[in-house]
Amino acid sequence: WGGSLIRPEATGYGLVYFTQEMLGSRNDSLEGKRVLVSGSGNVAQYATEKVIELGGRVLTMSDSNGTILDENGIDRDKLEFVMDLKNNRRGRIKEYVERYTDATFLDGERPWGVKADVALPCATENEVNGDDAKTLLDNGCFCVAEGANMPSDPDAINRYLEGGILYGPGKAANAGGVAVSGLEMTQNAMRLYWTRQEVDERLQMIMHEIHETCVKHGTQGDYVNYIDGANVAGFIKVADAMLDQGVV
Repeated sequence: WGGSLIRPEATGYGLVYFTQEMLGSRNDSLEGKRVLVSGSGNVAQYATEKVIELGGRVLTMSDSNGTILDENGIDRDKLEFVMDLKNNRRGRIKEYVERYTDATFLDGERPWGVKADVALPCATENEVNGDDAKTLLDNGCFCVAEGANMPSDPDAINRYLEGGILYGPGKAANAGGVAVSGLEMTQNAMRLYWTRQEVDERLQMIMHEIHETCVKHGTQGDYVNYIDGANVAGFIKVADAMLDQGVV
């Protein structure tokens, strides 16, 4: 009846595409990386799916009661269990460890104390504070990309910047959902049908372009400040629109 295929997946997929772009800027990738995901809703589920597809090992998912830690990695079958648990049965993430007994449940805890390379906070605002960020960096985490809106508080963000790690703020990293909403408007207005693959390819291109824009405006010597890059790019876009339309 209209719309874009992979719209439900778009925020999580786009987050991982942006993460892969950041890693690629340092000649690296998600292949073989230990990845922490918070949350177990829409964004977390599809971010986990895409990390698995790109060769990363997702160790954690969470809800408001705590975190599951699976050192063997959450594979496709395990993710399918989580999707059924959360989308259909509306259960608690703790049930994961009842099904997969090698995993452990961190009661009342968030994932940030687990040793990993990459962290993808996908749950809620201010879920990563300054102490959490310090723990992440001390444990070797060198890439944080935000799937939720403003999940890192100001102290955490300062830790990322001081540590010189790759940090993708939500305004850039989780833009995939909004971007595909724009594609939906195009498809609906023009009565176009695009396959799942076509929409996914467009999403990948959009996230690549967002990353390139952040690099263009956020490069400071050998370091890319993605916050500055995203902010400057956003300001220029609005300013150019105002000039083009004669507002100023």
